[in-house]
Amino acid sequence: MTHACTIPRDPLSAALDAAARGWHVFPLRPGTKRPALHGEASCPRTGQCAGGHVKWEQRATTDPDRIRAAWTRAPFNIGIATGPSGLVVVDLDVPKDKDRSDAPDGAATFEALCERAGHPVPDTYRVRTASGGTHLYFTAPSGVRLSNSAGTIGELVDTRAWGGYVIAAGSTTDAGAYETVGGSVAALPAWLHPILKPAPARRAGPLRLPEVSGSRAALSALEAECAVVSAAPDKRRNTTLNRCAFKVGRFVAWGDIPRGVVEAAFQGAGEGRGLTAAECRATIRSALDSSIRKARPRETA
Repeated sequence: MTHACTIPRDPLSAALDAAARGWHVFPLRPGTKRPALHGEASCPRTGQCAGGHVKWEQRATTDPDRIRAAWTRAPFNIGIATGPSGLVVVDLDVPKDKDRSDAPDGAATFEALCERAGHPVPDTYRVRTASGGTHLYFTAPSGVRLSNSAGTIGELVDTRAWGGYVIAAGSTTDAGAYETVGGSVAALPAWLHPILKPAPARRAGPLRLPEVSGSRAALSALEAECAVVSAAPDKRRNTTLNRCAFKVGRFVAWGDIPRGVVEAAFQGAGEGRGLTAAECRATIRSALDSSIRKARPRETA
């Protein structure tokens, strides 16, 4: 079903409209897709971050007062944190190589997939992206925590759920505007559930590493910190992974244990606790880089 495009509104009105739908929003830098919130390196450790750095997914809000306070400071673009908003957004992208006119886009791939499954393309709320692609919004199924996917459904067909965000209608980049095409948000089609359902989390057992892979103290610290990650509460998983990896980073800096051994151990612990592979890699890399950079000499530690 085809719907007429709506006229883009100012970012504040668009952010308030998204929040009124129950979607958790946060500011993106004007004209870009990048979060405008402070990063971990510049975190003041006050307010919401008093207990440790809080990322954009947890800071996204539906509070109109907080939204007005943010968007009256600058014409921020609007990010929607899909997980807290109870959304799964299917991103139908277009080929980056404009010269390949024969290359199917995400919309054609998704349409063919729907046809093979014996279902029409779902009629739901749509946003036309600045690049010419389309975002299909669906309510997330209950009882399962879906994460982002890249190419799982098909080429140029990605999804955003927990751990991801989309740029809302009313935002603008150098490539153009994000515009509502129309429709009401439908439930994620049941036939897509098994395709997107995450694999069962690996049971996180005691870490056992060979003695030759590091010093006794380093291996003991690594095992202890991986156990902390495995027991982290849901809302603190990523923060705990970051803190624990940072603690072990000094042993890497001192040459007591190879960085690859530490990364592999924390990757397994993080994924076993339910974080995505991409989340784990980014958090571990950032924590170790920071720890190694700040490590004091062993004699003064």
